[in-house]
Amino acid sequence: QVCAQLCRRPCYCPWVPPRCPRGSPLVLDGCGCCKICARRLGEPCDYLHVCDQSQGLVCDYSTAPTGTGATCNFEDSEEGCEVNGRLYRDGEVFQPSCKLQCRCLDGGFTCIPLCQEDVRLPTADCPFPRRVEIPGKCCPEWICEARDRHLLRDAGAVSPLLPYPCQEWGTEWSACSVTCGVGFSTRVSNQNRYCRLETQRRLCMARPCPALPAASPA
Repeated sequence: QVCAQLCRRPCYCPWVPPRCPRGSPLVLDGCGCCKICARRLGEPCDYLHVCDQSQGLVCDYSTAPTGTGATCNFEDSEEGCEVNGRLYRDGEVFQPSCKLQCRCLDGGFTCIPLCQEDVRLPTADCPFPRRVEIPGKCCPEWICEARDRHLLRDAGAVSPLLPYPCQEWGTEWSACSVTCGVGFSTRVSNQNRYCRLETQRRLCMARPCPALPAASPA
């Protein structure tokens, strides 16, 4: 009955198909007649304006009696997330770029980096390491820059134990290990006579601890 009321034969479609927004493919309308842009998550839908089935979306009429109309939703109320105009199912793993791997979870997503964040310290055969982007490769790589030896001699930063200048590097000091009283904080640094990464500690005190209340007599 709905098909007889909405679907007219023969089909009369625009000569040029519509231009769809990113992430919305061209599909046949509910009558199987003309090409239209598939509706995305949360967008209004009806018998003619269908949802993107490739993303697992269906036209949800559960909110129609409230006056808001039907909207595109995941089948069986399954939660998902939208990233860069594309929809992912809950639990689906995807890569928005070659440097990240993400997982859709409870309507949001979490990502981990795929490129190593290592630190290369100066060495005798590579006194000036530098991280650069390599054409055709996703992750940046370390290269060794060649500099004039006269600059090395005049730098004045050469340790008596090292034949090359030590490029100082270190993290920030961590928060104190206790909320009151004397504790310690840590950092990773190469500021030592051998220019090697090491974990360093120092004493800290955020605030004095309050005095314990006197024991009341039994």
